[in-house]
Amino acid sequence: MKSDKVLYLILLQFIILTGLLFIDMVHTLKLILFIILMVITGSLFFTRLHFIQTRKSMVTKLKRAINGNLHTRLYTNNDHSLDDIIFSINDLITELEKVQVEAKKSQKARKQLLSSISHDIRTPLTSIIGYIDALKDGIATSEEEKLEYLEILSNKSNSLKQLVDEIFNMAKLDADEFSLKEEQLDFSEITRESLIEFLPELSKQNIELLVSIPETPCPVTADSLSLMRVIGNLMKNAIYYGKSGKVIGIELLETINEYQLLIWDKGPGISTDDLENVFERMYRSDQSRNLSHGGSGLGLAIAKALVEKNGGQIWVESIPWKKTTFGFSIPKQTTFKK
Repeated sequence: MKSDKVLYLILLQFIILTGLLFIDMVHTLKLILFIILMVITGSLFFTRLHFIQTRKSMVTKLKRAINGNLHTRLYTNNDHSLDDIIFSINDLITELEKVQVEAKKSQKARKQLLSSISHDIRTPLTSIIGYIDALKDGIATSEEEKLEYLEILSNKSNSLKQLVDEIFNMAKLDADEFSLKEEQLDFSEITRESLIEFLPELSKQNIELLVSIPETPCPVTADSLSLMRVIGNLMKNAIYYGKSGKVIGIELLETINEYQLLIWDKGPGISTDDLENVFERMYRSDQSRNLSHGGSGLGLAIAKALVEKNGGQIWVESIPWKKTTFGFSIPKQTTFKK
């Protein structure tokens, strides 16, 4: 309001009208005041016209934005009385543009996800059907061959079930239907419990396990099942992709506000181009480190979602054949994200 010249002009016009009507003055002075009054009236008239044109321009640009052209921006055209309104509208259009970009990315990701899921389901199903047909047609003649075929069928069926379970869990996370239970936990103990199930596989692959976990309790408020799931997914990933390095390390570190769990290996690592995408769903590349062989591609994405729901962050760093580290943090006082 301080810079609204229209108000000042109206006030001045009122003062001049008052002077002309109620104050006795010489003819010349009245003429001067009358001329000033006409100038003020003309200025107000043209100001009003300018305002109408500005409003029409605003309406036109807003219609463009409504129709999807979110690159449109409104301008004040030196009418500072509209600054706040126009700035707010531009901020709103900017936010809508961001939403539109994210929606396009989401749509593209959804199409890629559906394509990958279709491929990953069709491939094992085709193979399963092929082995079943072989058994039906008597191609496997000996009991040994039949048992071998049945073993293959069992493995492929389990892999397919795992993929369906991963898809189901990811869908539950997206729909915010994955319930988390607030628990007072010892992060060090949870880590030890999670590692036990991998000891046979590590021994089988002749992989050395280096563990650095504090003996003292590491208290956090988090969901135990989701933490164990995250650790499990990262361990499976490290074993499969880092087994050639013959060593996997586990480190639990404490900072001022959080605990950090690092799982590293000395395998072939991850290329720079892939680093920023490894947590994307169904992301694949020659060096992608998704959960399982051929992978559902959802293991790391699920790990990321679970860590974030427990109030933490997840990251990856890699120097090929030297050290590749997946790490995640859990705050000492966690607020679950809904």
